[in-house]
Amino acid sequence: MGFKCGIVGLPNVGKSTLFNALTASKNAEAANFPFCTIDPNIGIVDVVDERLDQLTKLSNSKKKIYTNITFVDIAGLVKGASKGEGLGNKFLSHIREVDAIIHLVRCFESDKITHVNSKINPVEDLETIKTEIILSDLDIVQKKLEKGKKKLLQDKEVKILEAKLNKLNEGRELVVNDEFEKRYLSTLGLLSIKPKIIVCNVDEESLRSGNAFTERVKSTFSNEKIVTICADIEDQIMGLDNSERETFMKEIGLNKTGLNQLIKEGYDLLNLDTFFTSGPEESRAWTVEKNTLAPKAASVIHTDFEKNFIRAEAVTCEDFVKYGSAEKCKENGKLRIEGKDYIVKDGDVLYFRVNP
Repeated sequence: MGFKCGIVGLPNVGKSTLFNALTASKNAEAANFPFCTIDPNIGIVDVVDERLDQLTKLSNSKKKIYTNITFVDIAGLVKGASKGEGLGNKFLSHIREVDAIIHLVRCFESDKITHVNSKINPVEDLETIKTEIILSDLDIVQKKLEKGKKKLLQDKEVKILEAKLNKLNEGRELVVNDEFEKRYLSTLGLLSIKPKIIVCNVDEESLRSGNAFTERVKSTFSNEKIVTICADIEDQIMGLDNSERETFMKEIGLNKTGLNQLIKEGYDLLNLDTFFTSGPEESRAWTVEKNTLAPKAASVIHTDFEKNFIRAEAVTCEDFVKYGSAEKCKENGKLRIEGKDYIVKDGDVLYFRVNP
C-alpha cells in the first residue's frame, strides 16, 4: 500500500505550486485568483529509498519498484464551505478520500499574490479550515443521530456519536479512543479524525530559520506536526536534473527536499513501515502499517499469500548489504525463520514461503 495525502488550504496559498513541485509536473495550473483548481489534480510519486537502490544492485535485479505516495491538489477552501460557500461540499468530499491532510498555509508577504482575506494570517487561516471541517463533521453526526436513523444504530454506536457530538459542539476536533471507534467513525467520512501535517509555505529568505508567521503557527499549534518549505524553491529544484539539483541545494543550504520531509512525516503520522523483497527478477519496496504480522504483510504482495502462509525468511537490510546476499546472510547466521506471529520491522528483507 502507498498512501494518499490531500493538499488543502485557502485559495492562493501555494497549493498548486507545491503539487507541481512534489510531483515534478505542471499538471496543476497556478494562477492568482481563487478556485483556480476546481477538480482535484492527482499525482503519484515514487518514494525513493536508498536501501532499495542498494538491494537492486546487489541482487542484480532486472526491475526496481519503489513504493509510492499519491498527492491530491484540492481546490481552495473558504469560510462557509460547510454551508456550500465557494466549492463547498465538493471540496469537502475530496478531502474524505485521502488518508492524511496537508494543511498548507501562506507564511510570506507578496504584493503580487492576493490573499482571499486581504491579509496574511496563517493562524487565522488554519482556524478557518479547522472550523469548516468541524462544522462538516457536526452535520454528519447530527444526521446519524436523527430519530429515524438512530433506531438503526447499535447502543455502542449511539454512545460514541453522542460523545463526539458534544466535542464538536464545543468546537473541538475529534479524538479516536480505540480501534472500534476508529473503524466506525472512518465509515462515516468524518474529516477531523484524519491525521494532518501543517506545512508553512515561506519565501526563500525564511527557509532556513523561519519568520514571525511560522513562529506564530508553531506556538499556536505546538502539538501538531509542522514542516516549513518554500514551494517556489521546491518547484525550481524539481525542474533540474539530478546533478544540478544537488549543486543548487548545496548553494542554498538545503539538506533535503520538501518532498522527503513530507514523506518522512507522513509515514510517521500514519504509522507506516517499509519492507523489501529482492531477487534477480525484481527488487521492490512495500508499505505496511507498523506492527503488521507476517501473513498480513504477505497479503500486500498477493491476497492468497495470507491464507497460504507457511513462514517468512527474514534478514535486515543492513545485514543484506553487509554480506551481499540472502545466501551469505544465511551462511553467517543472519537469516531468520519467522512464523505467523512475527511482526514485520521497517527495513526487513523478506522471502515468503506459501502453500501452492
